[in-house]
Amino acid sequence: MASIHPTAIVADGAKLAEDVEIGPFCVIGAGVELRSGVALRSHVVVDGTTTIGECTTIFPFASVGMPPQDKKFQGEESRLEIGAHCVIREHVTINPGTQGGGLVTRIGDRCLLLVGAHVAHDCIIGNDVILVNNVLLGGHVTIADFGIIGGGAALHQFVRVGEHAFVGGMSAVENDVIPFGSAIGNRANLGGLNIVGLKRRGYEREAIHALRRAYRLLFAQEGTLHERLRDVAQEFADDANVQKIVSFIEEGGSRAICTPRGGREV
Repeated sequence: MASIHPTAIVADGAKLAEDVEIGPFCVIGAGVELRSGVALRSHVVVDGTTTIGECTTIFPFASVGMPPQDKKFQGEESRLEIGAHCVIREHVTINPGTQGGGLVTRIGDRCLLLVGAHVAHDCIIGNDVILVNNVLLGGHVTIADFGIIGGGAALHQFVRVGEHAFVGGMSAVENDVIPFGSAIGNRANLGGLNIVGLKRRGYEREAIHALRRAYRLLFAQEGTLHERLRDVAQEFADDANVQKIVSFIEEGGSRAICTPRGGREV
């Protein structure tokens, strides 16, 4: 049977797994589903049509599933999906989707959201993503697997961050960050590849060197980006990692691609 503190309020209709733990002064809405092993430490609000995956832990004063901060939102039925084994720390806010974004906000498995991070409506967050303290994600932001966003960074609406990419603390990101890229600064530019992250994830030296060569060719001074992208796609046709960068750029989005400011640092 779920462990529910006497001061917690759980609305009729909420679905709770038998081993859920709900601490003091939590408030759980009628459309919420808490799966096996979920723990809400205390003073957590979970509302809306929200599903929280197995063994996710949420810390005090987090607000999860409350209506989006979007003036176009008219109360349409939308949802929030949070994966398994996530850690959501104090004062994190996460909003569900809107009509303009597919009616869903989704966070993958094993994500770590540190104090004060904000995930706005219609964001799609992959697995193993880290949002450090006070990160701000505008609506419709996409972050692929293993993305890391440094403390105090703010991402513009519709920005895409590729897998294994890193955004430095206090950055203002208004353009897409390629997979394996590292971006930093006010109106951030690429500073190279996320070499530290790649090494930590066990990427072999040969794979990293290939990514370096592709990066230098992609952001060379000669030709247009379209021409250089075509050359990279052909030269590294058998390299799955480089092809992820190629596909990311070819798919495009609402924002431009984040590029190096002056050099080709890697």
